[in-house]
Amino acid sequence: MKESTYTLFANASLEEIVQEIEEELKTRNESPFWSEKVGPFSSAILSVLIPLRDRNILFDPQGKKIDILTPELFLEWSDFVSLKMLVFILAKSNEAGQLLRTKLNVEECKRYESIDLEKLGSYLSNYSVNLENEALDFPIANYNLHQGVSNVIKSLL
Repeated sequence: MKESTYTLFANASLEEIVQEIEEELKTRNESPFWSEKVGPFSSAILSVLIPLRDRNILFDPQGKKIDILTPELFLEWSDFVSLKMLVFILAKSNEAGQLLRTKLNVEECKRYESIDLEKLGSYLSNYSVNLENEALDFPIANYNLHQGVSNVIKSLL
């Protein structure tokens, strides 16, 4: 991955990162089908990762503290199962007023401030993710679709 991509993820706004991804996509010979998916998917993920980054409480899907938002961490969270888990972690954390289900220390967890889940929640519900019951699964076709979107994004970074 390009050094500029690391700088972008570490410092830029959601809009700047998504714009860069979409601009790079325009230079590729990807199907319009993928072009329509990449921006909204990236935006949905970044809508929660950027606030975590800015509050210095980023974590990976295993709950381990991560200091810098990198393209690799973004791609880890782009896995549809991980993304579903993330929305439930943050929803429960919003209710509790502190970050839950991570390995961050107690003081870091207490620094948590509620994160707006509207963009991510809307995106996931459009793909049949039940946002009321974490145990319910989503259609495998939606998982496969998002693996494809993640692969396209990975090729752009």
